[in-house]
Amino acid sequence: MSWESRRCNTSVAMKTKGVVVPAKEEYADDAIIGIKEGKVIAVPTDTLYGFACDACSPEAVNRIYEIKGRKQTSPLAICVGDVLDIEHFAVTDYLPHGLLDNLLPGPVTVVLSRGESSILEKSLNPGLDSIGVRVPDSNFIRAIARGSRSALALTSANLSGQPSSVCIRDFENLWEHCAYVYDGGLLPLGRAGSTVVDLSVPGKYKILRPGR
Repeated sequence: MSWESRRCNTSVAMKTKGVVVPAKEEYADDAIIGIKEGKVIAVPTDTLYGFACDACSPEAVNRIYEIKGRKQTSPLAICVGDVLDIEHFAVTDYLPHGLLDNLLPGPVTVVLSRGESSILEKSLNPGLDSIGVRVPDSNFIRAIARGSRSALALTSANLSGQPSSVCIRDFENLWEHCAYVYDGGLLPLGRAGSTVVDLSVPGKYKILRPGR
């Protein structure tokens, strides 16, 4: 076992302030309740561990910025449960048929125009007319997004400027700020994160960040 694997090995029985629970779908209901109450949770995705909250709750979004020590001028992505949900939060009708289904679910963030019909709060990423959208290849976080009946604001679970987290031990100093920390073990794909693809301009694409 590698040093990182040993460091990231966390027993389910070991808890800090009662917040650490397994990232299994039978535990998703408490996460959904927490999201609806405006709380922040920490969850594994198909790439990294992330902080998540209701993207339509300005108070919860502000809390994520406070936890990370991040400037509010830095945009947050959103996570939805299914590709079909994206059209409620961003403009998709100009995209080639099947494009989003080929990219998602998976380790990709697509940047799309928000448009006037988006139900996202204007306070999320103010001044930007685009939004990064994820549908992770992870049943647990997708179950939470579906159950919340909203989009989740999603960002890496770490202090701003620090390395991304591939196990919950990596951000142990931030557990106390989360309603729940969901332990999915050591994530195997490294710290690269998702590939960010800008699709906001019809007929064009641009890789903003290479990733998994």
